[in-house]
Amino acid sequence: MEPGDPVSTIELIGRAKLGDQAALDRLFARHFPPLRRWARGRLPHWARDLADTDDLVQEALLRTFRRIGEIDVGGAGSLQAYLRQAVLNRVRDELRHSSRRPEIVATDGGEQDSGLSPLEQAIGRDTVEQYEQALGRLTPEEREAIVARVEMGYTYEELAESLGKPSWDAARKAAKRALVRLAQEMARGRG
Repeated sequence: MEPGDPVSTIELIGRAKLGDQAALDRLFARHFPPLRRWARGRLPHWARDLADTDDLVQEALLRTFRRIGEIDVGGAGSLQAYLRQAVLNRVRDELRHSSRRPEIVATDGGEQDSGLSPLEQAIGRDTVEQYEQALGRLTPEEREAIVARVEMGYTYEELAESLGKPSWDAARKAAKRALVRLAQEMARGRG
């Protein structure tokens, strides 16, 4: 939820399904920044250069919001997960399309891109795979709390709204419990 915006995502979804363009605009403004941050953290450098990440995220949101009446979203968290998947699908489409283009060779003598996403560069490809597998073993709410807080950079206020928690502190505690479970699952996966 945007600071000072008392309207819940659930209410905005309902209004948007009734054709309220202002509600769609508010949903877009609410979800675009965290999805952009999330997408930039997941794409390899070479993929971010193929098409501007902002454009990919914007396209995915616009495509989704054009069909908001057909989409069954149970709540703010469900919409977040749906939008994240839409962005991922759009990124995959772009990567498939780019694989058909001729390879661009750097002529400035600069260092070649490793092909790793920023997340993979920071913690290593094996750890990213362990993280993804462990994340898949969590409950949907735990997974949503981690992705929203860690990957998308939600504030605790935004997380509370997304998870349907009564306060930012309840969201903070839910995120903390989810991170503990994630750590346990990652340790279990290594053992």
